[in-house]
Amino acid sequence: MAQIDDFFMYENRVEGITDADYQRVQPYVEAAQAFAQTTYQSIYIIDYYRKNFLYVSDNPLFLCGHTADEVRQMGYGFYLSHVPEDEVPMLTELNRSGFRAFYDEPVENRRQCMMSYDFHITHGDRLLLVNHKITPLAMTDEGRVWLALCTVSLSPHKESGHIEFRQFATGEKREYSLEAHRWKNRETITLNPEEKQILTLSAQGYTMKEIAGQMLRSFDTVKFYRRQIFVKLDVQNITEALALATNYGLV
Repeated sequence: MAQIDDFFMYENRVEGITDADYQRVQPYVEAAQAFAQTTYQSIYIIDYYRKNFLYVSDNPLFLCGHTADEVRQMGYGFYLSHVPEDEVPMLTELNRSGFRAFYDEPVENRRQCMMSYDFHITHGDRLLLVNHKITPLAMTDEGRVWLALCTVSLSPHKESGHIEFRQFATGEKREYSLEAHRWKNRETITLNPEEKQILTLSAQGYTMKEIAGQMLRSFDTVKFYRRQIFVKLDVQNITEALALATNYGLV
């Protein structure tokens, strides 16, 4: 059975954080609170020195019926209580693999790294698939992650996994194979201006015929572009396409 310590690895051991350091974290918390007021997403901050949660937003998506303060006090115990038992090993594996990918990066680039993955959380009899993103918020002088900012949103996928590592300084994207237990480079998805416009207009509720009128293109041309979007994103409908394009930052 998984233990809380399984989520932490020796390579990211954080040492030497003082009370004076904690007196300077309030701006991070206030920034997270302000961010939480602008989105439905749940926001929380992991403290890798104390191995708990420094802050948890009131947004209900991630709370599974608890209050934000209850989840904050549970810390990593929340995962053991509200993630299906068969998915916890995936979380501990990607945590280790993610930190290894992170420490492969030069210290000066580490703040611009982000990992994204999907897993289920349980709320009573309900099973909800969420997307979880994590990025460094505060680091030690040695370049280790002390605080990390996490966001939780509805997943655009249908199953857990979809583990990605992004390096914004270089534009590099990698995906993790749970079968091969390794990272591999992922080809960057790009949409042309017409495809982006179709997604934007679709999000605004326009029909295919109305989109054709807005773009001054034929119905068949718009249909072709939409089909290309589905192929690039590997989806079956416009709802899935919008969710994935938003998650990938393509529009």
